[in-house]
Amino acid sequence: MRTPYLKSPIPHQNPLQCQFTLHNQIRIKPGFRVYFPKFRSALAKIRPVSTSAAAISNGRRTSSCSNGSERDNKKSVKCNVFNESEGGTEDSKSIKDEQFVRWFREAWPYFRAHRDGTFVVIISGEIVASPYLNAILKDISLLHGLGIRFVIVPGTHVQIDKLLAERGSNPKHVGPYRITEPDSLEVAMEACGRICTMIEAKLSPGPSLCNVRRHGDNSRWHDVGVSVASGNFLAAKRRGVVKGIDFGATGEVKKVDVTRIKERLDAGCIVIMSNLGYSSSGEVLNCNTYEVATACALALGAEKLICIIDGPILDEFGHLIRFLTLHDADKLIRKRAELSEIAANYVEAVGEDYLKSQDLYKYNESIPSMLNGKNNATFQNGLGFDNGNGLWNAEHGFAIGGQERLSRQNGYLSELAAAAFVCRGGVQRVHLLDGTVGGVLLLELFQRDGVGTMVASDVYEGTRMARKTDLAGIRQILKPLEQSGTLIWRTTEELLEAIDSFIVVEREGQIIACAALFPFFEGKCGEVAAIAVSPECRGQGQGDKLLDYLEKKASSLGLNMLFLLTTRTADWFVRRGFSECSIDYLPEQKRKKINLSRRSKYYMKKLSPDRSGITITS
Repeated sequence: MRTPYLKSPIPHQNPLQCQFTLHNQIRIKPGFRVYFPKFRSALAKIRPVSTSAAAISNGRRTSSCSNGSERDNKKSVKCNVFNESEGGTEDSKSIKDEQFVRWFREAWPYFRAHRDGTFVVIISGEIVASPYLNAILKDISLLHGLGIRFVIVPGTHVQIDKLLAERGSNPKHVGPYRITEPDSLEVAMEACGRICTMIEAKLSPGPSLCNVRRHGDNSRWHDVGVSVASGNFLAAKRRGVVKGIDFGATGEVKKVDVTRIKERLDAGCIVIMSNLGYSSSGEVLNCNTYEVATACALALGAEKLICIIDGPILDEFGHLIRFLTLHDADKLIRKRAELSEIAANYVEAVGEDYLKSQDLYKYNESIPSMLNGKNNATFQNGLGFDNGNGLWNAEHGFAIGGQERLSRQNGYLSELAAAAFVCRGGVQRVHLLDGTVGGVLLLELFQRDGVGTMVASDVYEGTRMARKTDLAGIRQILKPLEQSGTLIWRTTEELLEAIDSFIVVEREGQIIACAALFPFFEGKCGEVAAIAVSPECRGQGQGDKLLDYLEKKASSLGLNMLFLLTTRTADWFVRRGFSECSIDYLPEQKRKKINLSRRSKYYMKKLSPDRSGITITS
């Protein structure tokens, strides 16, 4: 895996990667940068019609013609702003309908997966101050209607700095924190009020009604679009004087009122968390936006933290970094600790013991659980509070900001540090998204590979290739299924001979699940066999994790198709994309060994290209 450089482009300057021909025949040359809002809005209507709503090439956004084909960047691509092909209207409508139905069906699993999930969304100050905010809020409103529970934490530093400049003052930062003097606090309160009011207003209209009247009148259409709740959910305390520097009315997170936030979410509201906190003495304190958001995600036990920033996270070759394990992100941040104050703060906050504990798992490529309480971080002065015994408390977040972040001298390393910190505390997924990409939330949440960078703590937690010492554990899991006839009986010698083809899931030293992949390279296919989960761990997704691992391993081996034989578990595999086939689809080498008296059913699944960026050892 290449070491990510976390390169960031110049904000809001996105060169078109191909040449468009619009209705008015205006041509835009490659590399020409478009700055006209009206022209941008016209270009925004151009949408590719493949199942992936944005074409990604070498980490940069490209556009494809409405017939779904991809062209060389040097060639002209003829599209129009209404996403209609130049062919007949009937053919175009038929194709568009087919693609809409296919996309909707492919998105169905994500509707179910995300429903009732709690997502904390940080919208960076740069995006809040940009025209991109409107589309992002519309998509949040749409997703809210699908059952996702949102807590929005908007950034305010751009507006604060602008207001200070208008009043003849200069912003002052020390490390990631702003020094909040009386005039700065007044400006912060004004900026925060404006932003929260604006977000509430933009969430209020709801969806357009012009296209749904054919389905009949409904009084609900005339309700307010989304109910929004805000309030004094954040308890804070003064940062005080640190190393001789008085931070004034700058606050640090003391406690997030989880109970009242959940009450608002349960009532169907989107919650807006401002960066203003309130002290026990009744003061208003200006807190760090990222500290508030990360503390909120940890306290709520959110499924996701989504950071919408003003550019993509690229490696040193300019390619989008799609995925980082918590372990890889942690190592990358530590490598920059000598050059980055925020990276150094991260290392100080989580401690050195964490990396050592990760190294213990390097051999088997697994990550220890962040929820078992064995890797608590110790907060040092200025990074948070302790709960009386010096151990990390999930109420407190991680602050980023100041001149280091504003200068982007280390790209988006600050945001990556916040992502790793939150994963470290138990939030399973953190998504870092380029808010200048149209529909970025939809593209990230409803596609397998997404369009942003994901940092995850648990993708294949405890999953590794089997070793000879695992034989007893594998035998124990397989035995009940062999006795019931669900799996064929394998002798100890046969298992030992096939041990290198087995994958196991280990938890606290015990094997809790196993599966096997037997490749047939001549046919570019592989057999899935012996998927088994211990009874006490069923219903926790271990089987799905194993199957996904097997599919990625098969792809890494150059296999295009998986097949299996089953007598009693067909339904489980059909739901996961397998379809029944005849024995003729199986490799001849396998057909010769099949015990036809079992009358097994045969199922196969074609593997799709994997662009998720998630890698496993082959």
